[in-house]
Amino acid sequence: MAGLPKCGCAVRRLLYNQLMHSSASLLAWAWIPIVLWAALAQTARNAAQRSLVAQAGTLGATLARFAYGLPFAAVWVLVLHALPATAGPVPHFHAGYFAWLLLGAVSQLAATAFLLAAMKQRNFVVGVAYSKTDALQVALFATVFLRELPGWITMVAMALATTGVVLLSLPRKAEPATGPRAWAGLAALYGLGSGAGFAFSAVGYRGAALALPDVPPWLIGGWGVLWAQAIQTLLLGSWLLVRSPGSLRALAGAWRVSVAAGSAGALASIGWFTAFALTTAPNVRTLGMVEVVFSYLVSHRFMREKLTPAERAGLLLVLVGVAALLFS
Repeated sequence: MAGLPKCGCAVRRLLYNQLMHSSASLLAWAWIPIVLWAALAQTARNAAQRSLVAQAGTLGATLARFAYGLPFAAVWVLVLHALPATAGPVPHFHAGYFAWLLLGAVSQLAATAFLLAAMKQRNFVVGVAYSKTDALQVALFATVFLRELPGWITMVAMALATTGVVLLSLPRKAEPATGPRAWAGLAALYGLGSGAGFAFSAVGYRGAALALPDVPPWLIGGWGVLWAQAIQTLLLGSWLLVRSPGSLRALAGAWRVSVAAGSAGALASIGWFTAFALTTAPNVRTLGMVEVVFSYLVSHRFMREKLTPAERAGLLLVLVGVAALLFS
């Protein structure tokens, strides 16, 4: 009879280990639905932002997602710390964490600025196409700065999905301005700069997540969005206050649409940041390309837009790339 307590303890340890193993396995795959959710929320955010561009300009509409999303991010952090299932101590933030976070936040703003510069060029389509190479640049920068080398299947998936996104970004009608020389002009440089900015942004946010190794991913995601959007609101808001105060007045007047864009943007950002805490930046960025599929489905369903053969091929390549990533 003396052996029964030991047997019971062994059984409890076995059950506990199995539970921990199951939880870890589930957490290892959780980034997939989280990224899909983030891509869907970002599609809604983009739809809300489009109506703001005419009133507040592109930078003003960009500020709306940060400034109006900030309260939602703060509420999310409070909820996480209040719920017993997700509660935990406030993370110990340090200089290394903020360095990575600042890289991500500033790079995201720089990417937007480069994209705007590319769109002002005569051959803006070239710049937009080059900006879509950010996923491939993420793989390069993640390897160099984070020592996270993607596998060959992931690289193939990224190449397929990137090719598909580039096809989707090309104009429906051929334009004489987009000849061979245009692909090496100023618009191309701006486009590559925009892609590099978005790539560094993903690497910065992933680096910030890795800088807090003992913090649960949901808290990393919540606090990351809160800090990043605070930085971006301060920087971009100060710039517009000096250069374009009318944009700020327009955002205040269009507060209903701004709140919609900000809330959807906060939901999307929470998803992206949480996913960066769970897996590598190339994985998140490649699967995140499914946002393009969502956008085209919305256009086809609500705007009755018919897809061209090139667009169908682009969507197919994106889906094949995403499928290759998931089944790898």
